[in-house]
Amino acid sequence: IGAAGQGVDFSANTGTAGMTSELLNWYEEGTFTPTVRGTTTVGTASYSTQLGTYTRIGRMVYFQLELNWNSGTGGGQLRLGGLPFTCGNSNCAVSIGDVENIALTALYYMAGAYVSANSTQISLRECQVGGGGNNPVTYDAAGIIRVGGCYFV
Repeated sequence: IGAAGQGVDFSANTGTAGMTSELLNWYEEGTFTPTVRGTTTVGTASYSTQLGTYTRIGRMVYFQLELNWNSGTGGGQLRLGGLPFTCGNSNCAVSIGDVENIALTALYYMAGAYVSANSTQISLRECQVGGGGNNPVTYDAAGIIRVGGCYFV
């Protein structure tokens, strides 16, 4: 390894079609402060838990977060904000580990989540019991959620 900031060079390996880099030039571990926010009105909330950890290896960011909030004043769709790096040009699906006290549309369930392209936010989706299309989750003034996943920067 050469001077600081250069990374590990894997160019001795034969690249496959579509290969864009053979240089591993980023490794970082840390914490971040996730938030809840609305799309129409960002709002504010009071938090009893607001935890986020991440590891970045190259262009991939692995993360987990936990939020427990009340007295939220946002409006529109519910988003989880504050991810440590901006997502690349494509949405990246993440896993919902646990959801408590977040109001959903009658006969709907929390169906999924994804990191929105070119943002530091997670969008949440609800789906009708029995199938059909899905909808954005509406901002809720209180709730608990645990989410984990990875995304490309």
